Amino acid sequence: MFAHAVIIGSGSLTLAADFTPLDVSLETRYGGASARPLVGLLGSTKVMLLARHGIPHRIAPHAINYRANLAMLQTLGIERIVAVNTVGGIAPEAKAGVLIVPDQIIDYSWGREQSFSDSNKLYHVDFSSPYDRQLGNDLADAAQRARLDVIVGGVYGCTQGPRFETPAEINRMDSDGCTVVGMTGMPEAGLARELGIPYACVCLVVNPAAGRDGDSIDLDAIAIVSRAGMERVGRLLVSFFEGLEGLEGLEERS
Repeated sequence: MFAHAVIIGSGSLTLAADFTPLDVSLETRYGGASARPLVGLLGSTKVMLLARHGIPHRIAPHAINYRANLAMLQTLGIERIVAVNTVGGIAPEAKAGVLIVPDQIIDYSWGREQSFSDSNKLYHVDFSSPYDRQLGNDLADAAQRARLDVIVGGVYGCTQGPRFETPAEINRMDSDGCTVVGMTGMPEAGLARELGIPYACVCLVVNPAAGRDGDSIDLDAIAIVSRAGMERVGRLLVSFFEGLEGLEGLEERS
């Protein structure tokens, strides 16, 4: 019934106000998922929203049960996932307020359950392109239709959290080629690949990473940028799902 899911993070999507909780158990074979999905329509497309940090926002990045979240979405029939992540900007072009659709990941996290592999099944998956290329292209096209500036391509560096990084850590990540830094990009993307669910990410840069602008990170400033930026993320998602309606119409006429 719901083919598309959006996993949302620290920022609040205004469009979620029109969504209602789905009456479904949070329990999976991997434990409890973060929250009941919210369901609603974007245009005429049925969409499911999942808050990875829970409702209310309470689960730290390292404590999220990513396996349960992805397993629940698979059980509910989700076929494509768009992840929304708020991040810090490392590269010069990753300024506060910028939207980025990354195409690569470096994983600096540790101690998280990284795989669905167990004694019954071993997953060896190709992760050369960690984000689904077609889905990423569709998001870029949606941004163009919505007249939103989006940087296509870049490297998401995933740190452990919940603390922010030191300037020295950011310098190391810069040397490694990271464009942005976040705390929730992995193992979410890897788990989606193991399940065979196309997955792409939209990053909203909410602050310069540590040491990039001033001596400390301003949480109040992050909140202001996040509120303004999530409105644009909402516009991007509406354009994306409206674009799917157009494609479905063409398929029906062909």
